[in-house]
Parts: sequence; structure tokens; C-alpha cells
Amino acid sequence: MTSTPPMSEPKPLRIGIAGLGTVGAGVVRLLRENATLIRARAGRELVVTAVSARDRSRDRGIDLSGVAWCDTPEELATHPDVDVVAELIGGAEGPARLTVSRALEHRRPVVTANKALIAIHGAELACTAQQAGVPLMFEAAVAGGIPAIKTVREGLAADRILRIGGILNGTCNYILSVMHETGRDFAEILADAQKLGYAEADPSTDVDGIDTAHKLAILAGLAFGRPVVFASLYIEGIRRIGALDLQFAHKMGYRIKLLGIARQREDGIEARVHPCLVPQDASLAQVNGVFNAVVAEGAFVGRLMLEGRGAGEGPTATAVCADLIDIARGAAIPVWGCDADSLTQVVALPAKAFTGEYYLRLNVCDRPGVIADITAVLRDNGVSLRSMLQHADAHEVRPDGTHAVPLVLLTHKTSEAAMQHALHHIAELEAVLDEPALIRIEAG
Repeated sequence: MTSTPPMSEPKPLRIGIAGLGTVGAGVVRLLRENATLIRARAGRELVVTAVSARDRSRDRGIDLSGVAWCDTPEELATHPDVDVVAELIGGAEGPARLTVSRALEHRRPVVTANKALIAIHGAELACTAQQAGVPLMFEAAVAGGIPAIKTVREGLAADRILRIGGILNGTCNYILSVMHETGRDFAEILADAQKLGYAEADPSTDVDGIDTAHKLAILAGLAFGRPVVFASLYIEGIRRIGALDLQFAHKMGYRIKLLGIARQREDGIEARVHPCLVPQDASLAQVNGVFNAVVAEGAFVGRLMLEGRGAGEGPTATAVCADLIDIARGAAIPVWGCDADSLTQVVALPAKAFTGEYYLRLNVCDRPGVIADITAVLRDNGVSLRSMLQHADAHEVRPDGTHAVPLVLLTHKTSEAAMQHALHHIAELEAVLDEPALIRIEAG
């Protein structure tokens, strides 16, 4: 009787990690603490065999004895003991881009959490990955632990996605949530967020909408099968949102959220990032603090929303390890969900092509005839008013003796071009004392 030879033990997946910051160290911890569970789900062991970081002497709270150190992250691309490279450095250029490109060129699969790199160079990297016949995975690049990439690229692969986006930056959502709850101004809440570690020392990428735009560009590319040229996105941050805007929004039944919105239209792809008034009873209005929410609408599946923590060691490390498990299992999913040969980058529609309803806040002289002058400008530009609100408690006497009062107008649906033209002429009125504040209204 012939005996069946024992099956050989599958070889471990050897991982090289570029970058040992919060996420990189978190990946090492997660792979070790959940080693048994991960091995069962991956079908083999996942082991960190090499790393690269700027400061070799820094205590990261993890044992790296027996792990090879590379002086530069690019060395991981050709290291003999590395099967897959995890790029956790960040940034669209420099060492991150070089490391990912070299790894793919040397037929090494890559996992990255780098949203800027994928948003700006994703089409080019997709071609490199396809030519090399290896996967490029980036679940952690959008919304941390929320499985947004898998949902859009795999779960909705059979559907035609009409709209995608949501609340994609926890820092901005935290700031706007606390402003709403406390009535305090942007600068004060931002300073608190920096002390708590929710905002960087230089918060520009977050509060100016760039981080949200990176994530939106990725989601739009996956949803519509055509990477969006990042430079063509309309991007506006939250610096100009004041406590008064939050108060007015609340009185009118809205919350203010920074949203990324992408829609497939007959004339092209609409992709934009800006603050929005969202009805208080909408699901997005209930997403507060540092949480993110990704919303997708499909022709067959309808609307769905995923909510969770969008950043931090735990959520992001979990997403990185999920990609590593897929690679260990032999997953070979095209970067944008379809062959790179068929990809053509598309320019997003210009802002003047947008349509919608608007919130307009003005500080005006408290005297007769002012409202008539403003409504006349709106009428002449084809903008119809839906409602108006004055805040008598915010009446202000300025040093020159001028009595100023805030005035808020909500419009019916109109075009961005018409609204901007009207705004230009309103700003020129003598009775309008400060630069007008304009916020778009979304259904949520």
C-alpha cells in the first residue's frame, strides 16, 4: 500500500517594511499579536524580515532583533529576504515613489497606505504593476480601517456606480464637530486638535482639503474605472468656516461637513471637495468626531454607507495587514479594477459646471434697502432665493460707528457660474462689509 507523502509546509510571506512610524510599528505589532489568526486566514505565516527607517536608534516599543535593516527604503525592492514591500513612508514623491516603483519593477508585490502617491501617480504605477505581473494594494490609503477599496473595487464590481464620496478626513470632521458642540471658532479648536494629536503641527494638508481630495481621487478612479487627474479636482478647505456659520446652519436644520463628492455625469466626471450644509437628519450629519464615512450609490445596489475610524495605528495597520493576507493567498486584483491597458486618465469637470443650492452669509450695514439691493443682484443673475435669516444677537457696532448685522440667504438650485457671478457683484455693494461666505448644500 502506497502512503501519501506529507504536504510540505507553505513558505512564510517575507515582508519588508519601509517606514516605522505609527503605522509601520503598528503593522509589526499586529502581525505578531494576531500571528495565529493571521496564519489561519492567510494560509501561511506572515513575517517581517527587513525594515528601513530614518532613525535606527529610536525606541518604537517593538523588538526588531533578527530583522534586517536597510539604510535606504529602496533597498527593500531587491533584498533577498523580502517577498513583498510595505511602503509606509508617505508623500507622493521622493523615497516613497522610488521604493514603490523599484519594487514593482523587480516583480515584488507592494502594499501601501500612501494616498498621495496613488492619487497622483496611480495610473502610471498600475501600468508598472501589470507589466511586472504583481499586485499593488492600497486599502489603507482611504479611510483607515474602513474597507472602502475592497467594497468599491470588489464588492460593487458588477454594478455601475453613480456617486461616491463622503467624510474622508477625521481632523476636519473633529474640528467641525467640536465647533458645532461648543460654539468656539476654528483657530481655537484647531489648536486643541493639535495638542490632542488629531491634527499635525502643519495642518494644511488636512484643513485645506488636500487629504480629502487624495482619497476622493482614488475612490472616483475605482468607481468609474478611470483615474482622475488630481490637479483637476476642485478643492476648498474649512479655514473660512466660522462659529456663526455653524449657528446659522443649526437654526436652519443643517450641519456643516467637509465632503468629497464624485459623480458620473453624461458630460464627464464631477469631482470636488468643499464644506457642505447637510440636513441634520441625514446619515452623514450623524458622523462626528474623528470618524470617517464613505458613501457609494450604485444603479442596482442603491445607496450604502460605511463608517469608522479613518486614521490611527490600529485602523490603518489592520488595512495594511488585510492586503498582506490577500497577497499571501495569491490575490491578483488590477489596481483600478480593470486592465491598465484600458485606462485613460480623465480631467474632472470645471467648477463652473456644478449645479446645486447655496448658503450665502453676508455682513451688511444695518440700514433700509440693503436686502433689496442684494436680492436684485441675485435676481439679475438668475438666482432664486429659498429663505433668509438674520441674527439679531450678532449685531455689531464697528469702530467707525457702522452698525453691522449678519444676513444668511439660502438659494434654490442654480449653477455655480451664476452664483459666482452674483457673488462678485454682491461683494462690490457698499453695504456689504466683509468678504461673503459661500457654502454649498448637499442632501447627504
